[in-house]
Amino acid sequence: MMFGLFRKLLPREDRFFDLFAEHSRVVMGAAEALNALLAGGPDIESHCDRIVALENEADEITREVLLAVRRSFITPFDRSNIKDLIQSMDDAIDMMHKTVKTIRLYEQKTFDPGMREMGAAVVEAAHLIAEAIPLLNWIGANAHRLSAIGEEVTRVEGRSDELHDQGLKDLFQRYGASDPMAYMIGREIYGELEKVVDRFEDVANEISGIVIENV
Repeated sequence: MMFGLFRKLLPREDRFFDLFAEHSRVVMGAAEALNALLAGGPDIESHCDRIVALENEADEITREVLLAVRRSFITPFDRSNIKDLIQSMDDAIDMMHKTVKTIRLYEQKTFDPGMREMGAAVVEAAHLIAEAIPLLNWIGANAHRLSAIGEEVTRVEGRSDELHDQGLKDLFQRYGASDPMAYMIGREIYGELEKVVDRFEDVANEISGIVIENV
């Protein structure tokens, strides 16, 4: 209670919220590009290029946040929370970049329906996080919605796990005996898409931790 009052009397470091919001918009752009990539078609390379460019942009914003943490006298919440939050957000886009590297390495041009559904799950999770980030500016007033967003991200992650498991089963039935290489490549892509959604759940968990500590 006393800390909350003390914070209200001090000048706020709002730049952190601008950087978080900017990063979440970049991550959302990458999620949408990944989803478009998984539709296949002639534009795969341009979607891959876009994800790589956005990942570089996200790295720059992350560096800026970490620099601001060191230089700021006042931070909107605990410094370790700020570092963990921006790092978890960055991990999500890093995992998308890793997925792109795999797709390029194996020259994949078409993707299973399950992979496309996981792409839609990535977009849903990215949109939820992009909604949550600006709400951190006034945690007390937004605590209920932030908690609900955390639950929605967990639900998306659970559905993503089911899509992953079903996708592996389908792959094995199609390629297990006839084309082990196709099975291995498909399994790797499914695994990386699942990890992208897992990283968004990590972001949601960081946000939940910040809410608990600051309300």
